[in-house]
Amino acid sequence: MHALVSRIGWSLLGLAMVSTAQAATTVTGQINSTLTLISSCQVNGVGGSSSLNFGTLSFGTANSLFTEAAGQVLGGGGGALSILCSSGTTPAIKVRAGSHDGQSSGGSRALADGNGNFVPYDLYTDTGHSQLLAIDGVITLASSTGVAQTVNLYGKAVGKAGLPAGNYSDTIAVELTF
Repeated sequence: MHALVSRIGWSLLGLAMVSTAQAATTVTGQINSTLTLISSCQVNGVGGSSSLNFGTLSFGTANSLFTEAAGQVLGGGGGALSILCSSGTTPAIKVRAGSHDGQSSGGSRALADGNGNFVPYDLYTDTGHSQLLAIDGVITLASSTGVAQTVNLYGKAVGKAGLPAGNYSDTIAVELTF
């Protein structure tokens, strides 16, 4: 019996040695991961670098004998213009020229009907229309914290004698730097 136990013991010891000799080898290493972020902004929830929609200024519907009409630049969803930029940037909006600037006395900008008729208007940064935003005027926002900032921009159109009924429009160029 002692011989049988001895043979089993030697066999188990041999198996253990073979198992140890055939064990997997382990090596270690690493994976290097990188990401480069560049500053960016969204206008009314949309990103991009050109042809962005900064909003719409609607003076509504008025009769051709109106004296004044007011409106606010609205972005997507009917709210005010919204700017969301990378944290730490300082966004600035430059409101450039329109398509018909200087075509009518009574405002620095003008809406046109396409038939040589113009309605003068101006842009303002306050609802009371006391803070005029000149052509190429700049609105500098607070340093961004990564939260969207609201930009309130208002317009006031001035009626004048002899305006025929029709649809009047203008397109204003806008630049955003950050």
